[in-house]
Amino acid sequence: MKTTMLNESVKKETLVVKRPSGQRGTTELGWLHSRHTFSFGNYFDPDHMGFRGLRVINDDVVEPGQGFGQHPHRDAEIFSYVLEGELEHKDSMGNGRIIKAGDLQYISAGRGVLHSEFNPSRNNRVHFLQIWLMPRTSGGQPRYAEKALGKDARSNGLTLLFAGEARDGAVEIRADADVYVGKLDAGKRLVHRPAAGRGQWVHVIEGDLRLLGESLKSGDGIAIEHATEVQFESQNGTQFLLFDLN
Repeated sequence: MKTTMLNESVKKETLVVKRPSGQRGTTELGWLHSRHTFSFGNYFDPDHMGFRGLRVINDDVVEPGQGFGQHPHRDAEIFSYVLEGELEHKDSMGNGRIIKAGDLQYISAGRGVLHSEFNPSRNNRVHFLQIWLMPRTSGGQPRYAEKALGKDARSNGLTLLFAGEARDGAVEIRADADVYVGKLDAGKRLVHRPAAGRGQWVHVIEGDLRLLGESLKSGDGIAIEHATEVQFESQNGTQFLLFDLN
């Protein structure tokens, strides 16, 4: 029998768990078509309550002229990534904005905030991802920020969107998490080397993605633990989100 000394480094095997798009929870309200990676609202699955500090990934489509009325949040780091159409935001901090496709909006709810999200178009749907992270600590003054990607998102690389400490143009958030958008052209690859002890969640926005022996398509997610290196490859091109979490 091998004895492991307390100061001996033990390499842990990389763990990978896929979350197929078709197995996500659903909400259909006529005006709202939503797919839930984790338990949310009336969808509850004890096996999918979140991953580390990542609590919500909702893939939402809202019909023209419809939306979420004013409602409260507290102790949550919330951002929306608009994929198609436009999303009108209003909140109790006095912010009122229309977020366009390709851009992101961030709220740190802190001790409490009211906000609404609405599709201002008369003709077009809006498609966006709504994502919640758990903050390091409760309370605090609510915050608001926007992140315009446009052409700034790196091709065949990772662009840091949000981070626990402001760096590389990222918006500082109250969570120990780095959130990246990744873009790969057909036949390209990139590598991410996480720090020890951190876990990763990948959500595919569009296209195909292969990593750690798994093939993913639009809407798929994957949890990764104990990886020292993650290599991303795409046959036909892809866009995805990478959450690097404490």
